[in-house]
Amino acid sequence: MSSSTLFHWPKKKNIFGVDVSVTSYQEVVDAVIGAAQAGRGGVATFLAVHGIVSAATDPEYGKRVNACQIVGPDGQPVRWALNYFHKAGLTDRVYGPEVTRLVCERCAELGLSIFLCGSTPQVLALLASNLRAMFPGLKIAGVESPPFRPLTASENDELCERINQSGAAVAFIGLGVPRQEIFADNNRNKIKAVQLCVGAAFDFHAGNKRTAPAIMQRFGLEWLFRLSQEPQRLWKRYLVTNSIFIGLFILHAFKRIGRRRRLAVQGAGA
Repeated sequence: MSSSTLFHWPKKKNIFGVDVSVTSYQEVVDAVIGAAQAGRGGVATFLAVHGIVSAATDPEYGKRVNACQIVGPDGQPVRWALNYFHKAGLTDRVYGPEVTRLVCERCAELGLSIFLCGSTPQVLALLASNLRAMFPGLKIAGVESPPFRPLTASENDELCERINQSGAAVAFIGLGVPRQEIFADNNRNKIKAVQLCVGAAFDFHAGNKRTAPAIMQRFGLEWLFRLSQEPQRLWKRYLVTNSIFIGLFILHAFKRIGRRRRLAVQGAGA
């Protein structure tokens, strides 16, 4: 794919007020690489239940998420919701850590450089080492672990400038939900690289955290595995957001059934 090749961002469908991309790994990687080669920039994020609920219940954060060029259905329940409400026909989710791997693989093949922004210096060192081992041709133009607090205006602008000066075509942002989307949205017109908000992908590829077994991922139980690994940190998140997601799903399902019944009555009376 050359820089002159046309590319398109995946189409979106609304789930509980959040515009989620109806897409696949192949389409996401093609769009990201196409935008990177064309120098178009852009923001992509990949949201599971926690991220969708956060965007659905926080209007300011939801606005930022909906402004992303790609909002990948990171969790299986998000994919199920797209299939149920919009007949999307998706056979797989679009998982941030897997997108990270696939984009790095393509960047290595094409000679495009990447920037890693987020987490801790220790995790970044392991991550960079592991990515270079997986993809020997991968060019890592820079790594940076911002302080875990809101950046001052000057700190923010200096970080954006360092990313730009590195020449990176793709910037992976691993600051966690919602911080990473806020950072990417604030700087969409400052950072030239395509920004990919990939959350826990840094920890997984660094080997700092274990990924859930494939069968748990397939049946939407990754949250349960992660809860078992970090119960004190994650119990409240999953108890609250999973319950809200289920409630929103049921509410919108009943609304959908009601609309269908009204249309059927109107059709019969026509």
